[in-house]
Amino acid sequence: MDELVASARDHWAPRFTANGVPVGDFERVLGKVENWSEWCSEWSRAAALHEALGDEAFADGRLSSAGEHFSTAAAVYHFAKFVYVVDPKQMREAHQSAVRAHEKGLPLIPHPGRKVRIPFDGAELVAVHRLPDGEGPFPTVIMLSGLDSTKEELRSTEELFLQRGVATFSVDGPGQGEAEYDLPIRADWEVPGRAIVDELEKMPDVDPDRIAVWGVSLGGYYAPRFASGDPRIKACVSLCGPYDFAENWDNVPQLTRDAFAARSGVTDAEDAREKAHGLNLAGRTELIRCPLLIISGRKDRLIPWQQQQRLHDETSIVSELIMLELGNHGCANVLAEHRYRTADWMAKQLAAVAS
Repeated sequence: MDELVASARDHWAPRFTANGVPVGDFERVLGKVENWSEWCSEWSRAAALHEALGDEAFADGRLSSAGEHFSTAAAVYHFAKFVYVVDPKQMREAHQSAVRAHEKGLPLIPHPGRKVRIPFDGAELVAVHRLPDGEGPFPTVIMLSGLDSTKEELRSTEELFLQRGVATFSVDGPGQGEAEYDLPIRADWEVPGRAIVDELEKMPDVDPDRIAVWGVSLGGYYAPRFASGDPRIKACVSLCGPYDFAENWDNVPQLTRDAFAARSGVTDAEDAREKAHGLNLAGRTELIRCPLLIISGRKDRLIPWQQQQRLHDETSIVSELIMLELGNHGCANVLAEHRYRTADWMAKQLAAVAS
């Protein structure tokens, strides 16, 4: 196993199975892949098997099973492409497959989803909107992925909000997923955030007075930055997000640095570092007025816990910090210690707004 494959396994292994990759697939693929050049193709082959099972189930009229197979295929295709920027053509093919499988599954899963396209800066932000049971309008949480994640990875987290009566709106923003080919990463997330909330306010199923935002990893920077610039956000969750993304730059995996450069539209390493430094909450934290939940892991090697501690220290009037002693990046290795609690917290905050 070469250094890059080992790095992907060591930094992100729990995240795969936490977000939809079957354990058996994880073990089989990692047992085969010895060189990074094989990563995308081997994961894509594993995903194609799930998509074929979905097609077979759909043809047989077994629609619930088809939805689950397609959702699994989308997650596995996603991890074929997630930081595989060494071969943009192969990466994009895997990503298109993830989008295709996801779209096949959306109308078939519990709490079906629909795609929403939001015009932005000459291109589009693409989102998936899912509604809980009951009658709307519903409180709604905008869900933001990180540097190497997309809306196709978020289903397991969406489900927890939906079970608590909160609609989800999972978005590929600038530099992410379906938007990453036309829109580079940007620091001023209150700007795309404003376009997202403007779109939500048009929807009859959305309660415009109960809109919140949740973000993980780099999305854990986007979410509080978004909240700092839009008073329509009534609650915010930041899961393992950076305060200053460049602060730990020299210690993050090479795969992360390469992915950031590619999705920022730069080619020079120093330009990438400078762009990373622009993703900084200095001067923004005092503008956050809504309740803020911050989750951090002391074993996080990508975004050290001290960055979340700083965010909490500067927003302590409105923020609550959950520090997980064994948590890695994204705390995917200790899900039970934060996922349910986060969903409960969000439901409570949005219910409080209503009352």
